[in-house]
Amino acid sequence: MTSLSSDLRDHLQSGITTVCRAWALERRDGTVLGFTDHDCVLSFDGITFQPGSGLTARAVQQATGLSVDNTEALGVLSDAAVREEDIEAGRFDGAQVRCWLVNWQDVSMRWLQFRGSIGEIRRAGGAFEAELRGLTEALNQPLGRIYQKPCTAVLGSSTCGFDLETPGYATDVAVAETNRSEAFRWDALPGFEPGWFADGRLTVLSGAAEGLWAAIKADRSDAEGRRITLWEPVRAAVQPGDMVRLQAGCDKRMETCRLKFNNLLNFQGFPDIPGEDWVMAVPRQSGTNTGGSRR
Repeated sequence: MTSLSSDLRDHLQSGITTVCRAWALERRDGTVLGFTDHDCVLSFDGITFQPGSGLTARAVQQATGLSVDNTEALGVLSDAAVREEDIEAGRFDGAQVRCWLVNWQDVSMRWLQFRGSIGEIRRAGGAFEAELRGLTEALNQPLGRIYQKPCTAVLGSSTCGFDLETPGYATDVAVAETNRSEAFRWDALPGFEPGWFADGRLTVLSGAAEGLWAAIKADRSDAEGRRITLWEPVRAAVQPGDMVRLQAGCDKRMETCRLKFNNLLNFQGFPDIPGEDWVMAVPRQSGTNTGGSRR
């Protein structure tokens, strides 16, 4: 990733080396963890690299051009470093990873060998194995405009342009009742009509699942109160009393964009595009075929 310094090159060519590997892992929530296969603590770039964490790495496969650099990291699940519940909650998904070759006697002599992100994580028997993907992995994702009737923008994105902080489109409430972190119930959510949060987002603000979120499938009111159902459970335990944020949902229709969000100028769909049924159209057998409506 970076050029090898002359000092470190001379050290490696001396035949007697004091080098080790150091790994820095930065999760999406801002948590930074440092690991090293040396037997002492190392510190540089404001990161403390802990020994004995059980994290080791296999050989890095690197190539020129746009080929994806990749490697794997192996480790032992530990309460102090990598916990199974954090992996299950997805807190390490997409985490940024950097790997250095370091002279542990003089950490200023180091070489950044790898930079990328965590891919698939497998765990079994109290250990884990994480796939590490290089920076060119992002170039493998297909990009382009999709022409369809519904809107293609994500609510609140730069393409959508809607301000999610607009009053009336989100609320912070304490969980009254929950079923397996998938269904939630309140006596009422005053000020929000039924269905307002369908296709929206639930974000956990406190508790064991703080920072996690899930998409809302349904928002209904019945005799027992207001019910919010998710498409998938939150990947950590949500308890009554935990604070969550409910965000209004968008079903991607032009009518919703105009009437619910007053954001029609930024609608990214094509409501008048012909559907697939026109392929099945056949000439009329009666009347005058003028090219007009077939109705």
